[in-house]
Amino acid sequence: MLDAVGAKANPTREHDLEPFRVLATCGGFVPGHRYGGPVRSLVQIVESISESIDLTLVTRDRDLATPTPYPGLSGRWVMQSGARVFYLTVSRAGQWRQLRREFRDTSFDLLYVNSLFSMFSLVPIIAARLGVLRVSRILVAPRGELSPGSLSLKRRKKQVFLRFWLPLLRTLGVVWHATSDREAESIRRACPWAQIEINRSQVSLPYEPLPPGPVAPGPARLVFISRISPEKNLILVLRALQQVSTPMDLDIYGPMENVGYWEKCQNLFARLPTTVQVRYCGELAADEVRSTFARYDAFVFPTLGENFGHVIAESLSASCPVICSDQTPWTDLLTAGGGAVLKRLTVDDLAGQLERFAALDQVARAHARRAAGDAYRSWRRRVDGPNILEQARRASWVRPGDPIHPSCCGADS
Repeated sequence: MLDAVGAKANPTREHDLEPFRVLATCGGFVPGHRYGGPVRSLVQIVESISESIDLTLVTRDRDLATPTPYPGLSGRWVMQSGARVFYLTVSRAGQWRQLRREFRDTSFDLLYVNSLFSMFSLVPIIAARLGVLRVSRILVAPRGELSPGSLSLKRRKKQVFLRFWLPLLRTLGVVWHATSDREAESIRRACPWAQIEINRSQVSLPYEPLPPGPVAPGPARLVFISRISPEKNLILVLRALQQVSTPMDLDIYGPMENVGYWEKCQNLFARLPTTVQVRYCGELAADEVRSTFARYDAFVFPTLGENFGHVIAESLSASCPVICSDQTPWTDLLTAGGGAVLKRLTVDDLAGQLERFAALDQVARAHARRAAGDAYRSWRRRVDGPNILEQARRASWVRPGDPIHPSCCGADS
């Protein structure tokens, strides 16, 4: 009886709402893992949407820098938690035609693209501009691509591209998804006209960190877990290690996204002092990352820029301190006890920080692990809330059922 009365008194419960139709696109998704944090953030979005969101996702049929597709997924629709996912072979025109037929009679309330530079963003946005794809609004998640560090790589090409691309986005009245205040500032530097929704990346990590493991006697055990690419700055770690005198070990995990960059890293191995041991340990599946961090004394990560830094959260959740650049949203938390922050990304500064950490005795290293876990615990309690698609559904800037009209959309739309 109470349920029946409640249903009449509250006719707008989640399952009674009109479906909010979202088309999301991304270059990588599960079962891939080489794209790192952005994939895990998208997985969490998919797994946490309510019944009122009708989510369709189009992604590549293979992992980053991998020539072979996922077995049995190419050109297929698959249900992944709360979303219909299409795994596209980009070289097959028939699959593009299949998608066009699929979307011909469908109107989406929101197009959510993950990246500025990916084909999985360019094609759907241009299709929306031409009216081939019917969407009411566009939400762009640059995923850190507008940070100073990211823009410093291939700078000239990106400058030329953005000179033409950003004005088009402005005419379409796009809204931007930033995962931190720092990323919002980066977006505003590139696009002073930008309308920005800040939503902290959703994580599926537990509320409690892994308990700190025993600290082994002997040299400090350091780890680097990330894509091997210029953005993640492994070369700086290796150059810093050339200058240290205290014994320490470094294990490297991650996919070789940039083979030329990895060759430069390997050339530095032979120049390391005999007191420093470096090993490449291969790639990790997503469910292996936290347990791997738990075996080490510190995570060394002088990244050029992170819009969020999912791997930093994973390290802290394993009670593993982080030695990091100041180009992430984690600076305050790391400074307060989660690790150490480099204000200057120089060989001397990183070498000095590694020397100071490696000189800690077992008791001090154990204390650093406990402090990292405590820092994670305090952060984890503050990040709950609706994911970005739920936030968009409730926002006033979304006009369901009203297709985009580029000629009337602008900076103030």
